[in-house]
Amino acid sequence: MPRVLHTAQALVDVMIEVPSLPQTGNNVNAVGIPQSYAGGAVTISLAAARVGAHAVHGGAHGEGPNGDLIRKVLRENGIGISSPAIEGKDTGSCYVFVEPSAERTFVTCYGAERDITAESLAFLAPREGDLVCVSGYSLFEPTRDPLLAFLDSLDSDVRMVLDPGAPFASFPRALRKQVLARTDVWTSNADEAREITGIDDVRGTLPALGRLLGKGAVVIVRDGSDGCYLFERGHLDYVPGYPQKAIDTNGAGDTHTGILLGERALGTPWLEAARRANAGAALKVTRKGPTTAPTREEIDDFLASNPATSLDAG
Repeated sequence: MPRVLHTAQALVDVMIEVPSLPQTGNNVNAVGIPQSYAGGAVTISLAAARVGAHAVHGGAHGEGPNGDLIRKVLRENGIGISSPAIEGKDTGSCYVFVEPSAERTFVTCYGAERDITAESLAFLAPREGDLVCVSGYSLFEPTRDPLLAFLDSLDSDVRMVLDPGAPFASFPRALRKQVLARTDVWTSNADEAREITGIDDVRGTLPALGRLLGKGAVVIVRDGSDGCYLFERGHLDYVPGYPQKAIDTNGAGDTHTGILLGERALGTPWLEAARRANAGAALKVTRKGPTTAPTREEIDDFLASNPATSLDAG
């Protein structure tokens, strides 16, 4: 069975609920006590593992309490760890400020997760059919060059998945072109797709992205609670979502990606994998914290009580 392999940064998310963000120089009192969770690349790997796929984390991780938390969550969920801990440095943190609207604001502190090399990533040992996940946030220095060297070493039968994130559109054109040429699967939100293509209509972004990628590439673009769009083999499909009253949207996109890739690794067709990912992300936003991806059984139960709307071919 193909595996879901992640190359990006595992961080500790420190969730802080606030009534609103303060203006510069002002103060606001948090609601309750901050909670720490294993986040970043962990969220995608965990979501894939909970639907039954074999997931492995290939990014760097440090010693100390943050690194311990990352490893604990990975091991408890059956997720492999391919590289040894970085000595003398702890994993970094991402402070996530959550407002009553469920919108989030982030402040990230780097740590051992940035200390990768092409050799440390090679411990993942990708094989035919594996899905190798790449985050746009890894294309900043100091992780950019080791990651690119590792990607250059991949065999053509290994599927590279790009989760571009907000920064991808800001990178030099030559770097974007290099990464896109190796990308087999693009998965992003609608705003990220618009930034790259310059097309406002969400539907129109998918064929445009398909033209930027290699032959046979698959494009998935999330459109919030409305669901997502899938572009495969020249055909565009709309996959309806399952709107819920959101409590915490942190990790919803990563949960969608993890379920999508986990299902695909298990052999599920892309269209059905996208439907299940929509359901899983809908469940995720009703739970606090990034490590609350649903299990396969929970997704099954949700779909049984929420019959899918007819899929609308584009």
